[in-house]
Amino acid sequence: MARFLYTVVVVALLPWAILHLLWRSRKQPEYLRHWGERFGVFPAVTRPGLACREFPFGGRQSGIPGTQSEPAPTLWLHAVSVGETRAAQPLVAALRERYPHHRILFTHMTPTGRATSEALFGDTVDRIYLPYDTPWATRRFLRHYRPEFGLIMETELWPNLIAACKEADVPLYLVNARLSERSARRYAGFPALAREALQGLTAVGAQSADDAARLEALGAGAVTVTGNVKFDIAAAPGQLELGGAFRAGYGTRPIWLAASTREGEEALILDAWRNALPGDGALLVLVPRHPQRFDEVARLAQERGFVVQRRSAAAAVAATTQVLIGDSMGEMFAFYASVDLAFIGGSLLDFGGQNLIEAAACGTPILIGPSTRNFAEAAREAIACGAARSIGDADDLVRQAMLLLGNAETRRRMGAAGRAFAGRHRGATARTLAVITAGQRPEPS
Repeated sequence: MARFLYTVVVVALLPWAILHLLWRSRKQPEYLRHWGERFGVFPAVTRPGLACREFPFGGRQSGIPGTQSEPAPTLWLHAVSVGETRAAQPLVAALRERYPHHRILFTHMTPTGRATSEALFGDTVDRIYLPYDTPWATRRFLRHYRPEFGLIMETELWPNLIAACKEADVPLYLVNARLSERSARRYAGFPALAREALQGLTAVGAQSADDAARLEALGAGAVTVTGNVKFDIAAAPGQLELGGAFRAGYGTRPIWLAASTREGEEALILDAWRNALPGDGALLVLVPRHPQRFDEVARLAQERGFVVQRRSAAAAVAATTQVLIGDSMGEMFAFYASVDLAFIGGSLLDFGGQNLIEAAACGTPILIGPSTRNFAEAAREAIACGAARSIGDADDLVRQAMLLLGNAETRRRMGAAGRAFAGRHRGATARTLAVITAGQRPEPS
């Protein structure tokens, strides 16, 4: 009955969903594309095929690369947006090694998530939007792509999708799962629906013991603490080389980065930076979280009288430039590798914080605001081991940034602590893959 009432609500909200897509398309025209996928209408499957070997006494063996037979079997991975897609990188590599003859299908909810998978994986994976959570659309999705199993990254629970997977006998895993206290309270408001959804999963790999406890309290079974696969993301050599080129272009002046900032945070940071602007020519590199806001953030800096450049201009950074807008995709490691310290956005205002792990892995000293629920354990540990410092507000951020920019030895110690912190937590991908393979049926001999 709980899922029936949920379905009634979902169906009633479909007109609002269309209006929402139209509204979002004002700033991101990509929201106007691929509507059919959101309602269960999918493109033809054109994946490379697998030839089947015939045996003299009957029977066939699949899994041999070819071009004349059925499409390659599919592994499905749902990553709602940018963060989840980036986090999936080590998992995709592990799946390719474990299942070399399978094709990987990504499903997303946002254009930025889709664009991120294009930037990271190109045409080596398929990608579509996950259909809205109606019984008929989710069943059509499973019939069309026939995944051998599905992986949902982090905290996406869709009751009808989970029920459809169970009905179709498609194992479904919640991996790299996290559940904040706030989200747990929200799910607890619908106990029967949450319990049915969580119990429909084949297994859960949780980021931390706290996440596991909250998921189990809501009804999840077969929960294993696997850690956070984001610790297993390594910077590509090309990114580090690009970071070195960035640094050479900045010159010898102090550089600090405000990374993955969210709406409302940039104005606070820019105001505080303008009021305390030092005379040493320090440069602020400002990288908004969402690409549709690049123009808006550049305008905010210009309105405050800063000399502004944009990364997309691909020009040498002038000595007079005070704010560089990082309006590019897929270069965050390069930015971390090019600066003296980094503030992690989404934490100054109540957004829950963005990923600090990449900065730690690069050995970049970290400043982080008070809102860290999305990375609560990582933030606590990074602060405790000396890799990060907590700030209270924008003025405190700028004050501490200026202190650190003037103290190379403190930055060196924080960077070394960050690298050690990231190294201690590697291995979550292997543990996650173990959970997945443990839930699979034995392959025929």
